Amino acid sequence: MKNEIQTLMQENDLEALLVMGPAQHNPAMVYFTGLVHVSKADLILRRGAEPVLFHGSMERDEAAQSGLPRRDYEQYPWKELQQEAGGDTTQMMALRYERMLRDCGVTQGRVAIYGQQEIGPQFAILNALQQRMPELTLVGFVNDPILSQAMFRKDETELAHIRHMGQITTSVVGRVADFLSSQHARDGLLLDKQGQPVTIGRVKSLIDLWLAEAGAENPEGTIFAQGRDAGVPHSTGNDAEALRLGQTIVFDIFPCQARGGYFYDFTRTWCLGYAPDEALQLYEQVRHVYETIRSELQLDAPFRSYHERTCELFEAMGHPTLRTHPGTQSGFVHSLGHGLGLRVHERPWSSTTASAGDILAAGTVFTIEPGLYYPERGLGVRLEDTYTVTPDGHFAPLADFPLDLVLPVHG
Repeated sequence: MKNEIQTLMQENDLEALLVMGPAQHNPAMVYFTGLVHVSKADLILRRGAEPVLFHGSMERDEAAQSGLPRRDYEQYPWKELQQEAGGDTTQMMALRYERMLRDCGVTQGRVAIYGQQEIGPQFAILNALQQRMPELTLVGFVNDPILSQAMFRKDETELAHIRHMGQITTSVVGRVADFLSSQHARDGLLLDKQGQPVTIGRVKSLIDLWLAEAGAENPEGTIFAQGRDAGVPHSTGNDAEALRLGQTIVFDIFPCQARGGYFYDFTRTWCLGYAPDEALQLYEQVRHVYETIRSELQLDAPFRSYHERTCELFEAMGHPTLRTHPGTQSGFVHSLGHGLGLRVHERPWSSTTASAGDILAAGTVFTIEPGLYYPERGLGVRLEDTYTVTPDGHFAPLADFPLDLVLPVHG
C-alpha cells in the first residue's frame, strides 16, 4: 500500500522517485494522482517528503484534482532554458529536470525512474540529466522493489474501484450473452434478424460500445475466439469470421476504468446452441480444476503452489502441461493466474518464475484461470474470475457470473 513506499525507499537506499508521463494510462503516475486528465506530467517523491506533481499551465485545474502539491512548468521558462542550453532541446529538457529535482531537495543519491514515455527521447534526456548531476545515480528496475511491492496489496478504495469494474464487466458479458441468445440459428451459423451472419467483429464492437457507455475502456482489446482460435490462448479471434454453433468460444475480457484506471479480468467459454461431447468433456475437466483450486486456497500460501497443483490435476487427466512437456502448445500451456490492479498483469505471480514473496496475502487481488487448449482439434476452454483476500483471510470473487457452457439460441 502507499503507506509502505517511504519504508521501501529507505530499505532500498533510494533518495527519490521520478515518475514521468501522463496521468492516464500510466500505472505508476495514476497510483499517485488518481484518474485526472493531465496529458504531460512529472512527479518527484523525495524520501521523507510529499510527492510533487509538475504539469502544464493549461491543465492546472485538472492537476489540482489530484490533491497533490503542484508546480507549473511555467516556473521553468522555456526561453531561459533555451538560452542556457544553447538551443539544444535535449539539454533544455535535462536542465528543467535538474531544476525540478533541486527544487524538491534532491541533489544526490539514488533516484528510481518510473512511468511511460517514448523511450528514445527519454533515454537521451535522462542520459543528459545524469551528466548534469553526476552526484545522482539514476536507476531502473526489472524486478521493482518499490511500487510493485506497494501495489501488491490493495486498500479499500482500490478494492472498490476493482469491484465496480467487475460489476461493469459482468454486466457487459451478460448483455453479450443476451444478444447472442436472441439471434437465430440456421445451417450451423448464427444469423441476425435480417438473416446476416453475426461476426466476431460485430460482437467486439458491441462490447466496446457497452463498456464506453458504462464508463470503461478496452485499451488492450478483447479475446473472442472460436474453434481453432479458441485453442490459442491469446488469439483475439478473426473479426470477419461468422459465429458457428457447437464451437467453443473463449471470451476473455479485461477492461479498465476510463483514462487508464483499475482493470478487471474475466473469462467464460461458451458454445452456441449445443456443446459436442468432446467440448463438454474438456469443459467439465477445466471446471473441476477451477473448483478444486478455489476450494483449496489458503491465506499467505505461495501462489506458485496452486499453479503446481493445477498441473498435477491436469496431468492426472492425461493432459500435457508445461511441467511435463516444456514448450507444448496443447494442453495446459500458461500459468494459473496473476495479480491485477492498475495493470492487467501484476504481482502476485503464479508461474514457475514467481518469487517467495508472491503469496496470497490479505489485500491481494488475483485471477484463477485454468484452461485447456487443443488447436489441432479446434477446441479451447478457459474459465477465469478475479478474487481478493479479505482481511480475515477469506477468498471472495469480486463479481459473480454463471459458469454455463451452452448459450441457447433460437432455432
